[in-house]
Amino acid sequence: MRHSLPQSHQFYVTAPQPCPYLPGKVERKLFTALQGEGACHLNDVLSHQGFRRSQNVLYRPSCAGCSACLSARIVVRDFQPTRGQRRVLRRNADLERIARSPWATEAQYSLFRRYLDARHATGGMADMDMNEFAAMIEESPVRSRVIEYYRPRDGQPRRELTAVCLTDILSDGVSMVYSFFDPSLDARSLGTYIILDHIRLAAESGLPYVYLGYWVPGSAKMDYKARFQPLEIFAESRWALATETDTATLARRRGDRPAISEQVAAIELPSTK
Repeated sequence: MRHSLPQSHQFYVTAPQPCPYLPGKVERKLFTALQGEGACHLNDVLSHQGFRRSQNVLYRPSCAGCSACLSARIVVRDFQPTRGQRRVLRRNADLERIARSPWATEAQYSLFRRYLDARHATGGMADMDMNEFAAMIEESPVRSRVIEYYRPRDGQPRRELTAVCLTDILSDGVSMVYSFFDPSLDARSLGTYIILDHIRLAAESGLPYVYLGYWVPGSAKMDYKARFQPLEIFAESRWALATETDTATLARRRGDRPAISEQVAAIELPSTK
C-alpha cells in the first residue's frame, strides 16, 4: 500500500511477517526511498524521527497491535563506561581502526560469512552472496564509511581484519547500520567494543549521539543496548532518556500504533524551499 505526502515523498508498508524479536508477534515496516540530491538531508531528518537506513531505503516499524521497537541512541557527552566496558577497551587496545569509503572487499565478505554462520545461520541474511553483500555496503546515497578493525598477527607484519561496521555520518551523530566480527574471539567482546569505539569516534568528531538502531525492551537479543547509558529512545514523537524505572514499563509496551495514514501525516519532511 502506498501513502503520499506533499513534496512528492511516497511511503509504503511491507507485508506482515513473523517478528524476529518477540515470539508470536508479526512485524510490519513503513518505508520510503532514499535517493537524489536531498538524500543526506532526508536521512538526517527521518533518522531524527526514529527511521533507520537499509541501502537506499529508510524504514520504521509500523506493526499492528505492537509498538515495542524503539529507536535508541547513546548520549556521547554523558557516557561513562562501566567497569566491564573498561575491561573490554583494555582487551582490545591492540586493535587498529581504519575508516574507508564504502567499498566491499573479499576479506570483509569472508569475515561476514563466518560471523553469520556462527551467530545468525537461520537469519534473514544467511543466504546473502558476495553481490548482495557488496550492494549492502556500496549502495549508499548518503555519507557512509566502512570502519574496519585490525589486530596484529603473531610474528607477521600484516594485520588481520577482525571486525567491520558500516556507519552513516549524520549531522548530529554516527549511525551504526550493520556490524560483524570474528566469532571465534568471544573473549574480546567485539560487539561491545565496536559500540564503545563508535562512542569514542563520535566524541572525536564533536558529534553528540551514537544511533544504535532499534531496542526492544524484554527481548534477549536486544538487551545489550541498554548497557550503554545514558540511552535516549524515540517514543510518542520525541526523544527522551530511558531510565531504569522506565525499562519495566517499556518491556510491557505492546499497544496499538495509530493508523498508517496518521503516522505518515505526522512525519516532518525537509523543506523544499
